[in-house]
Amino acid sequence: MKNIQITAVLLLSLFQFNCKDGKKDDAVSKDSTEIQSDSLKTNLEAKNFDTIIDGKKVSLYWIENKGIKAAFTNYGGRLVGLWVADKNGKQTDVVVGMNSVKGFKNSTEPYFGATIGRVGNRVALGKFVLEGQQYTIPLNNGKNALHGGVKGFQDVIWNAEKTDSKTLVFTYVSPDGEQGFPGNLNVKVTYTLTDDQTVKMEYEATTDKTTIVNLTNHAFFNLNGEGSGTILNHELQIFGDKFTPVNEGLIPTGELKSVKNTPFDFTSKHTIGERIETKDEQLKFGRGYDHNYVLNADKKEGFVHAATIIGDISGVTLNIYTEEPGLQFYSGNFMQSKNTFKSGAKDDFRTAFALETQHFPDAPNQPKFPQITLKAGEKYHTVSLYKFSISK
Repeated sequence: MKNIQITAVLLLSLFQFNCKDGKKDDAVSKDSTEIQSDSLKTNLEAKNFDTIIDGKKVSLYWIENKGIKAAFTNYGGRLVGLWVADKNGKQTDVVVGMNSVKGFKNSTEPYFGATIGRVGNRVALGKFVLEGQQYTIPLNNGKNALHGGVKGFQDVIWNAEKTDSKTLVFTYVSPDGEQGFPGNLNVKVTYTLTDDQTVKMEYEATTDKTTIVNLTNHAFFNLNGEGSGTILNHELQIFGDKFTPVNEGLIPTGELKSVKNTPFDFTSKHTIGERIETKDEQLKFGRGYDHNYVLNADKKEGFVHAATIIGDISGVTLNIYTEEPGLQFYSGNFMQSKNTFKSGAKDDFRTAFALETQHFPDAPNQPKFPQITLKAGEKYHTVSLYKFSISK
């Protein structure tokens, strides 16, 4: 009889432990995949991101902090969506993206929300020389290489670790020779939502052989909300007195040109659409704005104020601060209604914009530009801040 009682107690304890453990797993799963509340309803589901690519597990991750929430996937280290309050207190998704890994992988635009590398922007003819040796990146943008080649960081599976409720860390080891780049590159990118509604993007890298590195994030924004229509009425100010003109292939000519008396002058606020149809050779080459701005060097607490942009309907305001010397402004000129966002809207022409903090395009082939060479024993480290507020 005594043995029977002991067995019963053990079985009951085991049952209780398993129930508790199961509840814990459910809580972790809900926290790391899907957040639903009265103020935030999304159609993002963990199952649509739960897959295996290149033998590695892909998932959906959430982080949040004081009124700002973000969804990511480790496929491409992507920002899937970003929710902030508009002027009426409504939670608004200001970053466009897909509702599944399949949607991102099959998209005709491969860079939505992605962490970009090894080298963001264009490299002329896909060629560069380091220490007397020429290297070649696979061409994927006409005669040039864009955003790291055919399979840049937007198409790899990152290791992901959610270190706390507001911080997500992506790591990736890019092997020597990947996409033609020399050296084994260890990359760490930390996305943090701070208490003041800022997305902090911190990039780090080391190498065992001299290489080139220019990391950024390619979030496409619409501050009125994904699927709300044109971004042409957004008000934009860029704190750069010069930009880098390009040729027909969007490769910089090497000139640092004043924006004064050109449609590129955003030193005071203008709407994006105000001068975008101006007859201008540079606008013709880019089919609109697709140019790098040379940021003014005035730093405050280590950062330059790169840009301010305001959603005309929502009042959502984005201020960008960075340690980088350049900012690429892209006005959604190649969006062609071929992809469907998580809201159900199409990626219609100029319904999202990008403002990418960076070193200048084609830097390895432009000796007058700030260089992006990283040597063994050195550490690449740069931080950019995307801070949200309300303009009423």
